Amino acid sequence: MGTVVLFIVMFVLLIIGVPIGIALALSMIALLWVEPVTRIAFVAQSLYSGLDSFTLLALPFFMIAGSIMDTGGISKRLVNVANSFVGNITGGLGIVTIIACMFFGAISGSAPATVAAIGAIMIPQMIRNGYDKYYATGLVAVAGGLGVIVPPSYPMVIYGVTNNVSIGDLFLAGVGPAFVVGIILIIFNYFNCKKRGYKGSGNNFVFSNTLKAIWDAKLALFMPVIILGGIYGGIFTATEAAVISTVYGIIIGKFFYKELSWEKIWNMYKENIPFLGGMMFTFAPAAAMGSIFAYLDVPEKVNRFFLNISTNVYIVLLLIFALLLVVGMFVQTTPAIVILSPILLSVVRELGVDPVHFGMIMTLGLAIAFVTPPVAANLFVAMSMTGLSMVKIVRLAAPFIVGLCIALVIVGFVPQISLVFLSMVR
Repeated sequence: MGTVVLFIVMFVLLIIGVPIGIALALSMIALLWVEPVTRIAFVAQSLYSGLDSFTLLALPFFMIAGSIMDTGGISKRLVNVANSFVGNITGGLGIVTIIACMFFGAISGSAPATVAAIGAIMIPQMIRNGYDKYYATGLVAVAGGLGVIVPPSYPMVIYGVTNNVSIGDLFLAGVGPAFVVGIILIIFNYFNCKKRGYKGSGNNFVFSNTLKAIWDAKLALFMPVIILGGIYGGIFTATEAAVISTVYGIIIGKFFYKELSWEKIWNMYKENIPFLGGMMFTFAPAAAMGSIFAYLDVPEKVNRFFLNISTNVYIVLLLIFALLLVVGMFVQTTPAIVILSPILLSVVRELGVDPVHFGMIMTLGLAIAFVTPPVAANLFVAMSMTGLSMVKIVRLAAPFIVGLCIALVIVGFVPQISLVFLSMVR
């Protein structure tokens, strides 16, 4: 009875627009009122312990680093590198957009930040070259999801903290899925552009120009090397890598590219405070909810539910894919990972799925939610930039959303994609 009350109160509050952190807290209070499975003091302690993690410090620093990279002139240099390689292919500007999102995701860790940074450059450029404005906006919104698929990624940090999985392992495992998603989006874009008659930029590939673009962006391109190389070289932890990336971004943006001022840096810190505060306010009750679920034996009940349907790993994974897609439409990424990942991980572990591989499934499954309404952060960023209708953007972005779903199935069913690079260093 208490579990039913908890879920009913939580979903009703979420549907009427109550902030997620408050909805989770009130649903736990309702549970304890109906069925006092533990003391309120335990819940309060869980709220604190849910945030008492050194590793969790990586999250705000990666977010701030992404903002610094955007404002500091990094994004336009990454676009120039991508454009120098593939700009003149059929649908070249679309391909440039996808590759630039991969580059930017490798230094930002945020999907909405990737949409804002790359979209500001590529949407006007695609429209000027004859692309439908809804197509261009939809492509950027979907490709921006690479911001959380390419490591470093804040959902990977949250998953790692929640399930005690190495964040360094998750970052390395994210390389394979990122390439799968990027390649699928490029293929879909190529055939869509061929059908619509969208040509390349008209600028032929010139090796010297490509070298010049790479040289101009060398400091930006070196960032992923610092982060992953430092972690796997044993030089620093993932949390320290986040701090180093922030400091590195300030140095190159301020003193090398000279596009950052101290005022801009200060404003970026202020602008990130509401988002980070809201995220922490969500994370604390979500962590407490995990403790309540343990008291109620929810993981075991969910485990039995899935395994009673089938013990075939592929069927169970398909059910989880569907669950993630539905949940992602209504619940933001952070609480979805904190609440669901421990429960679902206990299910797939019974079937032999590696926790790191399942982290990639969770990340990619919830990355699709960034472009599936009503909770679709990438779409809202793209709409705010262009003033276009969400319905029309989604209609033109639908083929790419299908592409993301195909990528999810491929990555989920072929664990070697996630674990191949990890096996080289283990």
